[in-house]
Amino acid sequence: MNLYPLKFTPLYKYRIWGGEKLRTVLNKDYEEDNIGESWEISGVEGDETLVSNGALIGKSLKELIGLYKGDLVGNAVYSNFGNTFPLLIKFIDAKTPLSIQVHPSNEIAKERHNSFGKNEMWYVMQADADAELIVGFDKKISQDEYKTHLKNNTILDVMHHENVASGDTFYIPTGRVHAIGAGVLLAEIQQTSDVTYRIYDYDRVDAKTGEKRELHNDLATNVIDYQVHDSYKTSYKKDKNISNTLVHSPYFKTNIIFVEGKIEKDYSNIDSFIILMCVAGTVSIHSNGDTYKLKQGETILIPASLHALEIASTTAKVLEAYY
Repeated sequence: MNLYPLKFTPLYKYRIWGGEKLRTVLNKDYEEDNIGESWEISGVEGDETLVSNGALIGKSLKELIGLYKGDLVGNAVYSNFGNTFPLLIKFIDAKTPLSIQVHPSNEIAKERHNSFGKNEMWYVMQADADAELIVGFDKKISQDEYKTHLKNNTILDVMHHENVASGDTFYIPTGRVHAIGAGVLLAEIQQTSDVTYRIYDYDRVDAKTGEKRELHNDLATNVIDYQVHDSYKTSYKKDKNISNTLVHSPYFKTNIIFVEGKIEKDYSNIDSFIILMCVAGTVSIHSNGDTYKLKQGETILIPASLHALEIASTTAKVLEAYY
């Protein structure tokens, strides 16, 4: 069977801080309250998304990789990861702030959890007035000073708070403390990992469990990058109808395309699957005589064996991610 652009049924995740924007802004279809995350494409064991279109409907990523290997993910990706899909793709809605957290490196995550680390990036799709992200530190502190701030509940005083708007982009490497603030809807591209060390959670109680959430400060303290950086936000070009670089890291590469009209894409020089996330507007994707519609809040995986696409829209914004 020939491969084709693949859509997946999202997995919706309850979060203590989740809101309604995944449903009201992105038109996601679920009934529960406090849904904070839509896992669009996931190979996480126990949380694998399933194909929702075409002849391969119902197949998981692991099944697909087993069947198609490098034709699906790219020969280099298959050589490195086997049947494990290397990226986890999400939309996130924070009605209230997320906990202050940090992720371990590949090496530490492998040693402690037999997992990948969790390098990630955020693209802000919508933000309420005065909404902010917390990324890194504003003040240089030592590990001992950090522990004192935790003990005194003053850790927020030394962290970098940044007001955000649609289009703002941030790379969050492992070791960088961070949190999504209230009123932010964003797209997240990350390594396939669910390892998070929670270091501060506002002393709040989960309504479902009636308990405070666990903190992981014994694990977190020696993985944190305590350096202060001049800027944490990613700057990028906004040229029309080309792939503008957002974040290119050893773990994933992400571009943004401002689509106006028709674009012919040739991916023959990229030995990887391509993920397209529509973050504004609606686009049509033409491949091998078939057309696939992608609305804001929808995601599609282009197999590595499909090199030529046409992307068309009157006006839209599309994130383009690959390994």
